[in-house]
Order: sequence, then C-alpha cells, then structure tokens
Amino acid sequence: MHDNIHMKEYKLTDWLPTTKKEVELRGWNELDVILFSGDAYVDHPSFGAAVIGRILESEGLKVAIVPQPNWRDDLRDFKKLGRPRLFFGVSAGAMDSMINHYTANKRLRSSDAYTPDGRTDMRPDMPSIVYTHILKQLYPDVPVILGGIEASLRRVTHYDYWQDKLRESIVIESNADLLVYGMGEQPLRKIVHEFGAGKKIHEMTDIPQTAYVIDKAEFKKGENDIQLFSHEECIAEKIKQAKNFRIVEEQSNLIHAQRIIQNFGDESVVINPPYPPMSEKEIDASFDLPYTRLPHPKYKQKPIPAFEMIKFSVNMHRGCFGGCAFCTISAHQGKFIASRSKSSIMKEVKSIIEMPDFKGYISDLGGPSANMYMMKGKDETFCQKCHRPSCIHPKICKNLNVDHRALLDVYKSVDALPQIKKSFIGSGIRYDMLLHRNEDECLNKASDEYTKEIILNHVSGRLKVAPEHTSSKVLGYMRKPSFDQFYTFKKIFDKLNNESGLKQQLIPYFISSHPGCSELDMADLAIAMKKINFKLEQVQDFTPSPMTLATEIYYTGYHPYTLEKVYTARTKEQKLAQRQFFFWYDKDYKNQITKTLRKLKREDLLKKLYS
Repeated sequence: MHDNIHMKEYKLTDWLPTTKKEVELRGWNELDVILFSGDAYVDHPSFGAAVIGRILESEGLKVAIVPQPNWRDDLRDFKKLGRPRLFFGVSAGAMDSMINHYTANKRLRSSDAYTPDGRTDMRPDMPSIVYTHILKQLYPDVPVILGGIEASLRRVTHYDYWQDKLRESIVIESNADLLVYGMGEQPLRKIVHEFGAGKKIHEMTDIPQTAYVIDKAEFKKGENDIQLFSHEECIAEKIKQAKNFRIVEEQSNLIHAQRIIQNFGDESVVINPPYPPMSEKEIDASFDLPYTRLPHPKYKQKPIPAFEMIKFSVNMHRGCFGGCAFCTISAHQGKFIASRSKSSIMKEVKSIIEMPDFKGYISDLGGPSANMYMMKGKDETFCQKCHRPSCIHPKICKNLNVDHRALLDVYKSVDALPQIKKSFIGSGIRYDMLLHRNEDECLNKASDEYTKEIILNHVSGRLKVAPEHTSSKVLGYMRKPSFDQFYTFKKIFDKLNNESGLKQQLIPYFISSHPGCSELDMADLAIAMKKINFKLEQVQDFTPSPMTLATEIYYTGYHPYTLEKVYTARTKEQKLAQRQFFFWYDKDYKNQITKTLRKLKREDLLKKLYS
C-alpha cells in the first residue's frame, strides 16, 4: 500500500464494549451508562450511538453499547450488562424506523442499510418505544433517556403516515424520563454534570434541548412559554395541528427560542428551547474523539451498507438553511451551520488515508448540503431576530454570506495530499447559491470558480442535483428555487464538459405527489424532460415523514403558514397517475398517459408529449 504510512492495528478494547466479556477486558466492574441502539455499532462520527458513547466516555464515564438487541426472546440482551449507575440511553438509530422499514406505498423494504448484510429483521418498528418499555419493565427505577432522529421528529403530536393517524409525543408513548432532541452532545454533557452534582432525573427540568412529561396540574406555566393546541384539539380539528407545526418549526430554528408546552389528557409535555448552534471548537471536539472509524469486530467483516457508503467520506458541517418542505434535516440539526475547522477535517482525511483498504479516493467532502460550509449571516444580530425557516427561499437572504472560498481552500488542501488521487463531492449541491449574484464581485468570482472546480475535478462521471420539480407552483410549496435555474446550471455544466472533453452526466432528482402537485403539473414536467432529452432515473413518490412542512400539508390539507387549503394526491390511484409521467418515454406507459390527458381534456399537452 503506501509505504510511508503505518497501518494502525486495533484491539478489541479500542471499541466501546458490547458484551460482559468486553466490559471485563477493560477491568470494569460497573457501568455508568448503557446505550441501546437500533443500528449496528459502527465506531464512526456519522453514527449516533458511537458519537454519544464517545462523548460520555470523554466525560470520564464507563459506557457500553448494546446494538440491535433482540426484543423477541427472553430479553437476555437487555439483561446481560445489568443496571447502569446513571441511566440507559435509547435511540432508534440514524433514521426514523418507519421510513427505514417501509416504502412510500407502505411495502416492507428489502434491505436495512444500518444492519450487517442489510438484514431487515434486526429492529422492531418504533425501537424508541419498544426498547424503553422493556427497560422500564426490567429496571423500573433506572432513568431512560431517549434520543436520536426518531425521538427528535416525534417530540410533539405528529402525523404517522404508516398508521394514518396523529400520534402522541414519543416521550409519552415510550414512558422515557427525558427526551433529548436534535444533536445530543451538548444536552448530554449537561445531563452528566447534573448527575455528578447529585441531581435526580426528575429534577432536570431546565436543560436546553430536552423534553419531559409532567402532571398538568403540577406544571407552572411561565409568561414567555408558548402553549400549543392540545393533542385532543389537534385530533378534533386538523387546522390546529397545522397551526402548531408553524410554531414548532419557527421555535426550533430561533437562536433565542421559547419553551413550548403541549397537553395530552392530564399530562403536559414540556419542550425546552434548543442550545445555540455549536461553535467550531465544540463541533471539532465531537469529531476528534478517538473513533476507530470501523464496525465492531463482532460483525466479522459482514458488510454494513451505510458504512460502506461513507467509510471514505468526511462530513464537514452540520445544519442546513435550505428549509426544504419535505426534508427532516433542519428539524433535527437546525438551520444554522456549525462548521468544523479545516485542521479537524484534514486530521480526519489523514486517518482515512491510514485505513487498510483505502485506494486514494475520498467519496465525499460534504454535509447535509455540500456547499454551505462556513456560511452564516453577515450581521448575526439580524439572524437572532429572524423567523424565516429558510435562508434561501423564496429568495437568498441579503444578510447571508454566500462565500465559497473556505470550501475551495479545503478541497485544494485535501487534493494536495500525495496519497489522494481524487476527492469527490457526493452530497447534494445547491446550484441556486452558485448562480446567485452578490454585491461583492469577489464572492461571485468564488462561486464561479467553485462551480468550475466541482464540475471539472470532483464529479465521478455523474453529478446529482435536486431540482425536485419543474412547476413554479409546486416548487413554491417545496421551498425550492425556480426550474429556470436548473436550465442555467445545465448550460454551464454542458459548456464546461464540452470545453474539457469530458462526458459527464447531470442527474436530476424529482418528486411526484408532493403537496400542491397535480397530474397536469406532472405532464408539464414530462414535457420539460422531453425538451432536454432526459430519461429520468432518480425519482421518488413523496413519503410523509414526521415533522416536515409537506407532511403537515399532506395530513391537514392546510398550509401551516398561510392556512390556505392545498390539494395533495393521497390514494394509490392518484399517486400512480402522477408517477407515470416520469416514464413518458416508456411505451408501457403511453396508453395510460394518453387516457389521462384526454380525460383532463388536454390534447394540447398530449401533442407536445407524443407529437
């Protein structure tokens, strides 16, 4: 391999323990915290249980992880490590379990990316609830703290697409003592310090970014608290659920948010405001922990698809200010960007170079959106008062510093390392930010240079972008830019490819059945694709996931911000009628599409599509 690099040899105790034998190997006779996770244990900063385990370890605690415990047998996985001194931590994993298990048409998925060999039977539906109930039954007096994306997205009354109903806050359904929402490092450090100071879990009522249940009669409401409509009111009137969503989304993305209260029968769920975005020092501290970056040896080299996908990639920041209506990233990570320092990123690249099967290619230097690294408000006092869920929709905010120079600097430094043959950008790129013209010409020059750099040096043959639709009306509901921008970007892409003799493809992503989208909008999309001779492959049917704007419109029929009524395709037939337009070029669909357009009395569109 690379002669000048010493490959690191790991021993079993370099991972957090997962069995009694591994606990004994470390010479421990008691554990402080035991984490239960719906995912396999990959000791890598992209996997939540590893991050939380390493954070707790850095606080001086003895931590073990029980990945994918068996919940169907005599529960030995839940008993094998005994009771922890402080608490159990529970997470469903890196995805909401229902999205992990089921497709948009409610069929079981054929593989689970976070499980060895992609097996689909290693976690229950809703592990947050199942695991917590088991632990409460076995150890009623040990606190259970719930975290991860499933808990985060289900912290208030929420619509569950698979059950087609509103469900209560998961902190009530699971009977957990405390719920940590969003990225858990800061709340957990605070919780550990409170335990250290002798506090009991039920006394930890003021920790930011946590939620807990209290008897409604006992709760004293503060003058700045926001009272949501109760669970029962939301069930009775859908418009109240829509109104609640707007409050929750706005408060989740405010620098100085208020406390939120929601009643469920005789109980109240209290949601404390979030922590401010992590500083560079704080986010570096999380990424620089002593991860092995590898799956636990117990998996004996069985491939874990999610790990295979990211093992040679680097996550450079957290958060996303796109605010797309169908996306859960900002609901979990917030809209403010927390960026790692260049030195922390370079350190991680160097540890990837040392991995035994590294061949010189970094698969992604990215983040939730590839080109938001180091971007924030020019005058952050404006950001502190801002209620906008997106900094770039409907227009790019004048106060946003769209500066691509820090990114260019990182790319060039990574590519300058002798062991790197090429670094790719696999995360989605916001081309609307590249095309945006700033008042400062230096920034425009940097955006143009970035566009060129990406297209010529960081594409592995195909560049994925996400226009999502062609209709301005639908794009408005999606909080996405005009499709004209895709045409503009495509021209630049084609020109640079032609000049450089490259044959790269632009691969656009599209969604059908999104709230506000009709069959005619899909017909227009098909005609637009025909014009530019695109046969689509990256398409999906809208899947309502908890706590997104689009899901609230889908369920309630109202837009939470305007309270106008919005049409959404809901039945299987309506969804298929939209989806078929993606495949206008396939003769198997031609008859049905023709029938649909005749029924809608749109012979004009029919001519455009099949003239």
